[in-house]
Amino acid sequence: MYARPFIDSLDFAENGKEIKGEVPFAGMPRLLDELESPDGVLQYTVRGGVDKLDVPFLHVVMTGDCRLQCQRCLGALEHEIRIDTRLLLRDQAELDALDAQEGDEEEFDSVLASTQFDVLSMLEEEILLSLPISPRHESGACQAKGGESAGNGKENPFAALANLKVVK
Repeated sequence: MYARPFIDSLDFAENGKEIKGEVPFAGMPRLLDELESPDGVLQYTVRGGVDKLDVPFLHVVMTGDCRLQCQRCLGALEHEIRIDTRLLLRDQAELDALDAQEGDEEEFDSVLASTQFDVLSMLEEEILLSLPISPRHESGACQAKGGESAGNGKENPFAALANLKVVK
């Protein structure tokens, strides 16, 4: 079993701290809903810092290999997770002000600073945001039993309906 890391995010960033670790995908319950299999491990590094404008941030790097379910054939699809992102730490008032500014795109995403910042929840959220909406094998590589990849010579069961058309 592993200890779930919680940090004081502002202190972590302002003092340039760093944590590294591994977590099994099976330990991320929201992510499990998207995976074909709970097998695999995620390696992560979270490093704190403060930018030139004195805004605290977390630099997050994640790597791992997981298996999604192909939406075409419902078979396993290998997916490589490679995330390298910076998350700015903001208080609730700053986040509300950013939400009110429509049309202004921030260069980096922002998260709520907290004295009990759940690192694994943040990692899980970033992975979920990075996953494809409809994962599919490359064209021609799918193991689909019907549709565009099938060339098995069987007659389409709906072909008989063509004979029922009423011609006027």
